[in-house]
Amino acid sequence: MIVSSLQNVTQTFGANTIFSDMTCEIKQGERIGLIGRNGEGKTTLLHLIARKTEPAAGTITWKKGLTVGLLEQMPDIDGDKKIEALMYDVFTSLNELKKNMTELESAMAKETNPDHLTRLIEKYGSLQEKFQEDGGYEIDSQIRRIMSGLQIEDLAEKEWRQLSGGERTKVGLAQLLLTAPDLLLLDEPTNHLDLLAIEWLTDFINQYKGTVVIVSHDRYFLDETVTSIFEMDQGELIRYFTNYSDYVKEREARLLQEFQQYQDQQKKIKKMKETIKRLKEWANQANPPNDGLHRRAKSMEKALARMEVMKRPILEQKKIDLDFQMNKRSGKDVILMENVVKSFVEKKLFSDLNLHVRFQERIAIIGENGSGKSTILNMILGTERADKGMIHLGSNLSIGFLSQHMLEMDGERTILDEFRDQVHVTEGDARGILAKFLFYGKTVFQKVKSLSGGEQMRLRLAQLVHQDHNLLVLDEPTNHLDIESKEVLEEALDQFAGTIIAVSHDRYFLDRLFPVTYWLAEENLTRYEGNYSFAREKRSI
Repeated sequence: MIVSSLQNVTQTFGANTIFSDMTCEIKQGERIGLIGRNGEGKTTLLHLIARKTEPAAGTITWKKGLTVGLLEQMPDIDGDKKIEALMYDVFTSLNELKKNMTELESAMAKETNPDHLTRLIEKYGSLQEKFQEDGGYEIDSQIRRIMSGLQIEDLAEKEWRQLSGGERTKVGLAQLLLTAPDLLLLDEPTNHLDLLAIEWLTDFINQYKGTVVIVSHDRYFLDETVTSIFEMDQGELIRYFTNYSDYVKEREARLLQEFQQYQDQQKKIKKMKETIKRLKEWANQANPPNDGLHRRAKSMEKALARMEVMKRPILEQKKIDLDFQMNKRSGKDVILMENVVKSFVEKKLFSDLNLHVRFQERIAIIGENGSGKSTILNMILGTERADKGMIHLGSNLSIGFLSQHMLEMDGERTILDEFRDQVHVTEGDARGILAKFLFYGKTVFQKVKSLSGGEQMRLRLAQLVHQDHNLLVLDEPTNHLDIESKEVLEEALDQFAGTIIAVSHDRYFLDRLFPVTYWLAEENLTRYEGNYSFAREKRSI
């Protein structure tokens, strides 16, 4: 059964067309991954399906009575309510039923007329039965299960206005999952989740009874949750009935086939044009001119005009140009942390932490949100001090830091000025470099604060590449990047001759690049001589 259908839908933003004539169907029970480069219109499409906006042209239909829930990248909830209260607010109809039941309980306690009391008891029984059927007695356990799975139990007594952006996203996700809509639309749901929460959400989606559409750049998450892929590419929507990994193979085969068909058609068109030209020449050279040859040429021209000319398939999209260099090597021992203790007022992070990083090692630091991963990076960078213990940085060390929060960038500067603040080159050279990171023409004069998360990450990468560091410290470097940009980053890091320390929740990124894993749990680091999947398996034994 079709739950939503788009027919020839076009959407615009100002004078720009985001996509046009888009047609697709979403069927009941499907789990769809919606992918594409940043800026293709994935979020816009979700907003249309969620009835948040109207299309510029075309029609969208929904199954009668369909409930649709959308997780936005940055939910905005008004008010100063506590988070636990926001969870209970989700159950609007059940809350109303409970209120009516409470009022009847009060009325029954005061009623002295037997006949009136009987009617009140019968009404109360009906409400109670409805409350039970709709899961009213399971609300508490549902809230506990979802808050626990998303690891937000400790936010229960906090007010919405006190939360960080990541915490707000998780609370918004919890509310959405509690509403259990028929059609669940998730926009980058794993962005602020740690690995355990991602695994929990994966299981939740796989057991979900409704239909799910997920916008995500998390390749493992897509493989584990979706059964088909919608690819948005240059305004077109192409469907693949498979998971992400098989989609990559099918897409490559499709593009090669389309390119071959395009080449064959171009050869045919060229041959037809040459034939038309010859027929006209022969007809004009005849004495008298040959009308039959003219008619044949005219007929062939009409056939050529009726031909639907294929667009040239783009086998390779423009990608950022990444090539990390280092101007000098560091000493053999890059980082040495021994018996480090670190506490904040509300929490003890480490009691006896040890970390040893050698030249050219690639180290991943894994742990739950709040366990202290970013604090370890900050101690390496010198922005946090240990309470006790020793932290030694190796000789000739030049550290490049990539932060998920972009706090080191000035939002009021232009892209060009921000780049040149860190990389001292002429304006012409800077614009040439920025073009390699897909900042073309006048876009270099945009303010940094106007950039999307992915664009800010590209700008920071442009700076890092041209600073020649020998140690890269990466805090969630793949956040906000589309899949193609992630792949370019992975290839560049794979060729880097220096040392890399990374905190990440991207399991594909971790498994591909980091043969050493430090797992942070229970105030200590444990070293595993293997990638994330290896360490995860060892910890589950």
